[in-house]
Amino acid sequence: MAGSSGEQAPDYRSILSISDEAARVQALNEHLSTRSYVQGFSLSQADVDVFRRLSAPPTDARLFHVARWFRHVEAVLGGPRGIECSAMASALLGASMDIHGGGFDLRFPHHDNELAQSEAYFENDCWVRYFLHTGHLTISGCKMSKSLKNFITIKDALKKHSARQLRLAFLMHSWKDTLDYSSNTMESALQFEKFMNEFFLNVKDVLRAPVDVTGQFEKWEKEEAELNESFYDKKAAVHEALCDNVDTRTVLEEMRALVSQCNLYMAARKAARRTPSRTLLESVALYLTHMLKIFGAIEEESSLGFPVGGPGTSLDLESTVMPYLQVLSEFRHGVRKIAREKQVPEVLQLSDALRDDVLPELGVRLEDHEGLPTVVKLVDRDTLLKEREEKKKVEEEKRRKKAEAARKKQELEAAKLAKMKIPPSEMFLSESDKYSKFDENGLPTHDTEGKELSKGQAKKLKKLFDAQEKLHREYLQVAQNAGSK
Repeated sequence: MAGSSGEQAPDYRSILSISDEAARVQALNEHLSTRSYVQGFSLSQADVDVFRRLSAPPTDARLFHVARWFRHVEAVLGGPRGIECSAMASALLGASMDIHGGGFDLRFPHHDNELAQSEAYFENDCWVRYFLHTGHLTISGCKMSKSLKNFITIKDALKKHSARQLRLAFLMHSWKDTLDYSSNTMESALQFEKFMNEFFLNVKDVLRAPVDVTGQFEKWEKEEAELNESFYDKKAAVHEALCDNVDTRTVLEEMRALVSQCNLYMAARKAARRTPSRTLLESVALYLTHMLKIFGAIEEESSLGFPVGGPGTSLDLESTVMPYLQVLSEFRHGVRKIAREKQVPEVLQLSDALRDDVLPELGVRLEDHEGLPTVVKLVDRDTLLKEREEKKKVEEEKRRKKAEAARKKQELEAAKLAKMKIPPSEMFLSESDKYSKFDENGLPTHDTEGKELSKGQAKKLKKLFDAQEKLHREYLQVAQNAGSK
């Protein structure tokens, strides 16, 4: 069969008979390299049949001829090429736009089709200046699809996690790579959120601490200078990462590293009973807050850190209730000090109950540190209750392991005592399945077949006999001492 150009239609039967798919496509590529399929190429039924055997053009750059042939046949055959995207975008943005987004699977033919339609209509070659093709979203390693019944809507996702946690999960991955929505992915986002929130809470506690007039003028030492230098290095690294294809994953890693350095600095200051630099820590916290606002991880107006009241809260809960909580904390601290000095355990138990049971229900966490003022933190109530449950589980597991260890120790001691009670002359008599004759001391002399034991066997048994004799002597001594009391 010949095409309209007079070109003889190819015979693909030998190629299609190749069982290995990769080898089949490679053979097709070599075959097509000898044909003209752009100029003067007309479609044959054989071409259509082979075209339908391929679901998509190969991505291997070496298979250039198959990919080009595939697109040419697809263009000749036509297909359902909608105009909705081109029409809607042009209605809003006109004859050109700067950025057009979409999944990387839409690059061809969907976006190519939009360009062809729109540039033909507007008679230009700049309908879109830049395309941003994002990676796919998968669910536990599988592509999200209604047919696979693993499709999750944003509304469903928000039932399990907050908008901030979802955004952090997205930020922790490159926008152009595949993101796997799984429990591990979300756990990483939750841990990052908790890590950042604890830092903000600690900085707020430092800023609330009273200072005298001299404390308002800070003298920086080597530690402050090093942290400040690192702060500027991290800011530069964040800027560089954002300029490098909006690399938010690296940005969050740099932010985490900066917080880790600040935590080490605060811990060292606390251990040395010295006040950390308020201005330096506040500068770092404000910068991190600013970056999280840019990324949408902080939606509400918040001067420092994550808002306490949650989304949609207009009341500045922290500035409203914190003065009262500070008074309560100082009062409790004084009561605990007196209760310790006077040795009043009931008051200490009530103080612990206030910290562990009452205040967490109100979203308040108290942290007691030996020799230091109690730290007061406003935390999400559900987070505190979850922490309390996890703490109870850990304590229960410790009690269980301790009880299990005590039980095993008791069993070992009981087994040892039972063994000590056995006189050495009787220890082998019950082993009639091994020995048939014994001497006057109870030591085996012959095996079950009546054969005399070898010198090596007899020596080994005598060693066991002597060890049991020592144990039994210890038992008799203990029993004698107990009886004399």
